Amino acid sequence: MEQDWATLNRYREENKIILQSSIWPEVVFIGDSITEAWANLHPNFFDTNNYLGRGIGGQTTPQMLIRFTADVLDLNPKAVAILAGTNDIAENTGIYSFKIITDNIQAMAYLAEKKNIKVILSSVLPVHDYPWRPGLKPISKIEELNAWLQNFAEENGYVYLNYYDSLRDDSKGLPKKFSEDGVHPNSTAYRIMETLAIEAIKKALSNQ
Repeated sequence: MEQDWATLNRYREENKIILQSSIWPEVVFIGDSITEAWANLHPNFFDTNNYLGRGIGGQTTPQMLIRFTADVLDLNPKAVAILAGTNDIAENTGIYSFKIITDNIQAMAYLAEKKNIKVILSSVLPVHDYPWRPGLKPISKIEELNAWLQNFAEENGYVYLNYYDSLRDDSKGLPKKFSEDGVHPNSTAYRIMETLAIEAIKKALSNQ
């Protein structure tokens, strides 16, 4: 039986150091393997900007919601960038449900807002097919979720961070120039994402 389903132990010690120092990050990026690999491949982007990566490979939105307090709220960032949903679509922890994804993202956003943390909602990256779970036809699900994210952000005064349009190819997937497996970005893609993220963060923090 899995004892730490949300992997709360992953960043426990690092979070403890931050709490003891009271030196808070400017922005926390919470997400799955895309965020985790980003922080590992491009640590300078995070370190020089006082950003913090809190990605855990394979995670879905219910797992992120469980650890949202420990990995985001308790760290008192000025903003949070939420990148979530692709593993829900890939059915990593259960059958796909649009409502479950949106309920969980909505809950994270409201929790952050309650603590005066600016909310940045990131689009799901393009995927033509998941190599570990082929045949799910994710394109329309990703487009539906991204449309909801943009609308929800606009309705609530959050910032929508649109990675999708800058990374997709003509078949609405993630092309070889940006990814080896069609799901996880490479350094070229991350550099594009960084430019977009910085602009979104500036926009979010200018609304303080």
